[in-house]
Amino acid sequence: MIQKDGSAGLPRRQVIITMACAMTGLFLAALDQTVVGTAMPRIIGDLGGFDRYTWVTTAYLVASTITVPIVGRLSDIFGRKWFYLAGLVIFMIGSFAAGTANSMTQLIAFRAFQGLGGGVLMSLVFVIVGDLYAPAERGRIQGVIAAVFGMSSVIGPTLGGFITDTLSWNWIFYINLPISVPLIVAMSLFFPRIKPQPMDRTIDVLGIITLIATVVPLLLALSIAGEAGWTSPDVIILFAVAAVAVIIFVFVEMRNSNPIMPLHIYTNPVLAVTILATFVTGFGMFGAIIFIPLFFQGVLGASATSSGSFLTPMMLGTVVGASISGQVISRLGSYRWPGLAGVVLMSIGMFLMSTTSEATTYPVAISFIVLLGFGLGFTFPSFTIAAQNVVEHRFLGVATSTVQFYRTIGGSLGLALLGSLMANRFQDNLSDSLPAGALEQIGPDRVSEIAENPAAMINPDALNGLMARLDLSESATSAVLDSLRMALASALSSVFFATFFILLTSLVIVFFLKDVPLRSTSGMQGPPRAEQSG
Repeated sequence: MIQKDGSAGLPRRQVIITMACAMTGLFLAALDQTVVGTAMPRIIGDLGGFDRYTWVTTAYLVASTITVPIVGRLSDIFGRKWFYLAGLVIFMIGSFAAGTANSMTQLIAFRAFQGLGGGVLMSLVFVIVGDLYAPAERGRIQGVIAAVFGMSSVIGPTLGGFITDTLSWNWIFYINLPISVPLIVAMSLFFPRIKPQPMDRTIDVLGIITLIATVVPLLLALSIAGEAGWTSPDVIILFAVAAVAVIIFVFVEMRNSNPIMPLHIYTNPVLAVTILATFVTGFGMFGAIIFIPLFFQGVLGASATSSGSFLTPMMLGTVVGASISGQVISRLGSYRWPGLAGVVLMSIGMFLMSTTSEATTYPVAISFIVLLGFGLGFTFPSFTIAAQNVVEHRFLGVATSTVQFYRTIGGSLGLALLGSLMANRFQDNLSDSLPAGALEQIGPDRVSEIAENPAAMINPDALNGLMARLDLSESATSAVLDSLRMALASALSSVFFATFFILLTSLVIVFFLKDVPLRSTSGMQGPPRAEQSG
């Protein structure tokens, strides 16, 4: 007798293999968001293009972000299987091409192509859970998925450095190939072809074009605003293009009978609150991931070569929090209270981080970020399940991917705004923290040069080069370094405090999240319509 599992009535073996492969694909796609960072110095040394080094990461992020809502909706219409397999193939081809790049321009282009596949893998894994499990059962599975995502963030930077030092930077891309090939074979054999419900299969081409025209310039503007300035012509033009495009996009979607992003789903109060809460918590999550390593390295003086390790306690807290939250949701049948608990813990952790200074000890700082990560983990399954539980199965893909989409948009906005806040506070604090004697010896021009280069605090070579150019006495150099740490600590404290207030806003939002009883079926009408292959 064949054992059945999940709400789709599939053999348990097929469900387990499908989920294991989907989580492996998620791990690879999420890993490639972080694995490149520690390899960038070597890549720049081989390919040049220092002025475009951030675009290697930005290209992947933009491509994967825009793919998420589009593929989520198209998979509702045409089914998941072939989209997922296509995503694996694109990701594999992009990985190989990136490894063979012999110029920075090529690498950026291939990373964008790779990001298209990565967006498919990250988008559909959460939707697949919705296909195979009822909302009442999804909590424990979503917790495991969140744990996989968190572990990729922990392993990525360290793995990137290890592969680069042991083999070469090319292998941080090539390593995906021997894993992707068996994944493609296994998913071809075991991924259930769950037939979508009958619906209009017309593709909203104009909606896709206007959505891309909205999101791409918006993300590019947010990516360069920190360096170019919010009032620079390039940033203003990109924001203007995005604003015009979003107006056209809304107009197109309102008139289309089968839109790529059905606007009526936003009228569901549970989904609307979930999306808004996800957007705001994404703001806090991305801010923490970027600025916490800066605190450990620039303020506490930790080694820059171990930059990824400072996020490890936080991400481990995320893994544990997500796992516990998933179990709580499955047992209690409630996503609201775990979501509230997660935001409360995040807020407390961020407030405690705002109290840190150059005198804070490692154990104290680590305890703060573990609490922050634990709360973040609690929110992951809560918001995803809340969104999936209140929509018809024919909108499962678009609802799930929309939650992921707004988390990324919120994070990108958070990075841009918090980065600007940090830079401004750092410049204001530096002149105040410098001793009078050192300030006279350096002069106002050199103070400005130091203030415009806070990133040197996490790069020993850049910091030594800066000090050499200033050509100060030993006492003045020591005073400048102490002042830099004090100014950076104060600036980061302002960033963490601002994020704390943003998270308080999220707490108010989640308070209005209605707890709808979790369904005991997946939402597919009629008998299971799934095949082992096809």
